Amino acid sequence: MARGKVFRKRRHLNPSGPTNPVSVAVSLGPPEVAAGLAVLLLAGLGVASVQDWRRREVDDRVWQTLAVAGAVVGWSALGTEAAVPLFYWALGAIFVLEHLLPWDLPFEKRHEDLPGWIEIAGYAAVLLLLAGGIVTYGVGPSGVPVAVIAVVATVLLARLLFETNLLYGGADAKALMVAGLLVPLDPYPLLGIPAAARPLLAVYPFAFNLLLNGALLAVVVPIAIAGWNLRNRTFDGRRGFTSYPMAVERLHEAFVWVRDPRVDPVDEDLATSEEDRDLRIRLQGELRVRGLTEVWVTPQLPFLLPLLAGAVTALLFGNLLFDLAALL
Repeated sequence: MARGKVFRKRRHLNPSGPTNPVSVAVSLGPPEVAAGLAVLLLAGLGVASVQDWRRREVDDRVWQTLAVAGAVVGWSALGTEAAVPLFYWALGAIFVLEHLLPWDLPFEKRHEDLPGWIEIAGYAAVLLLLAGGIVTYGVGPSGVPVAVIAVVATVLLARLLFETNLLYGGADAKALMVAGLLVPLDPYPLLGIPAAARPLLAVYPFAFNLLLNGALLAVVVPIAIAGWNLRNRTFDGRRGFTSYPMAVERLHEAFVWVRDPRVDPVDEDLATSEEDRDLRIRLQGELRVRGLTEVWVTPQLPFLLPLLAGAVTALLFGNLLFDLAALL
């Protein structure tokens, strides 16, 4: 994903298309295709989660393969000769792939800021084309597919969260974008949902459900850390929910950040897991010199695991918050 800093008109249903929002949402293809793409997404997230757990890095080929498969299958699933839906589906797919391919490297050699400006122009072009399509052709099977709007919205959300460091890793943002392309919308979870929640899911991007569910499920992490500290009698106020003591001798082999008041903060905005390990080795040496044998650390938990769990629960139950609210 290029590092350039980045920054919808009201939607109208196409009068000639279906007016039921659920029908519009699922018009991208038959249920069998949607099910196959969902399985592909889970398989891809599973592979990526294993890589993330082992190395805290994910091979970009995982995301590229998933995105190309989603783009091709989505194009075929439209099942129409109408140029407008096909054009906008291609636009959404290219918008996703732009973040997964190293197109920026040749331009960066000319000037380090050039990829950022090109990307800003690309974002503006996509949004203008999308808004123009909605105004001109409407939203529906013969206009701009709702799925395309969901894809573009997902990319914008993922990029915003990445640039604001709410999604710390590029792999997490790419996972959201790819999820949005493979499963743009999913108004019919497998285990059913309250009737009041279905109209929302019909227009609410699936990746948003995945992200929110994953964030909710991630609350088990501080609870688990607190339980570990309580069991080892190291619980210490608020930091007992986010950190735990670790022997200095283990720093080089553990994916952790040092969060100890006796250790000065360091720049942790690193590009690779190798750089991260080098940083921990350097800190380990400095702490040995100071005579420290144990420090408080926070685990570098791979967020792809909660995202995978969020995808599973979203496919089964939809948006967990919507479900709870609909039951009240």
